[in-house]
Order: sequence, then structure tokens, then C-alpha cells
Amino acid sequence: GTGGTITGCVEVIRPRKPSFQAIAVEPEASPVINQTLAGQPVQPGPHKIQGTGAGFVPANLHLKDNAGHPQITECIKVSNDDAFAMARRLAKEEGILVGISTGANVVAAIEIAKRPENAGKLIVTVACSTGERYLSTALADEARAKVGA
Repeated sequence: GTGGTITGCVEVIRPRKPSFQAIAVEPEASPVINQTLAGQPVQPGPHKIQGTGAGFVPANLHLKDNAGHPQITECIKVSNDDAFAMARRLAKEEGILVGISTGANVVAAIEIAKRPENAGKLIVTVACSTGERYLSTALADEARAKVGA
């Protein structure tokens, strides 16, 4: 959520593999990274993807390196509904209990993998949140209803 993970990955991987692309993910309703990259005024908005989209670009999210070169290749916006749906899908179909921000990351990774130019390429994402902390939230409504909780 703070940007440290993607910044650290870029700083370690890119010197070893210059073609490495770092693609950030943020809430569609609060696209502050995209606004910053486009040179627009930052206008955060409310969203439900907990653990991401703080409403500002954190200091440890390095959008450019010391020489001014872009560190982030792109930033994909993901809707609340898509992030929730993917987190639920991962639990239901794959048995992986993740949080909403991980759901957003997987939505973006699938979008990237579907691009023709990425056929045969390795796409990696980070499962940065567990779903355990969301068991009493809307993320788990369907599961609670099934067990009568």
C-alpha cells in the first residue's frame, strides 16, 4: 500500500533486466498515481480497496529514479467491484484467501497477460494481503450467508 514493494522490486530487478516493466495498481475511484504521472492535479476519491490508494503518492513510491527516468511503466486502475469479485473468486475457485488489494493486483495481472504483446511472457504479481482480516466485512458476505453466520 505504501509503494515500497514495487519500488524495491524495480531497484533490484531493473539493473539486472533492463526490459523489466513495473506496473502499479490503484483504485479506479482514486487514481492519484495516474494523475501524478500525467501531470494533473491530484484529486483522491473514496474507494473500498483497503490497503492501497491512500489518496497521495507516498514518498517511498519512486515514480522516477535519481536521473529522472520513469520507474513505473504504467498504472492500471481497478474498480472496487472487480477487486472484490477477484478476491472472492480466488477464495472460491483456487482456495486462496486474499484481501481486496490482492484481488485488484490479480485483476491487473490478468489484464496485462491478455495483451497480445505479452503472449508467452512471464507476468508476476504480489499477493500483499490475506483475506482473514476481511472475514467480517462485505468481502465475505456470501461465505457467511452459506454457513448461517
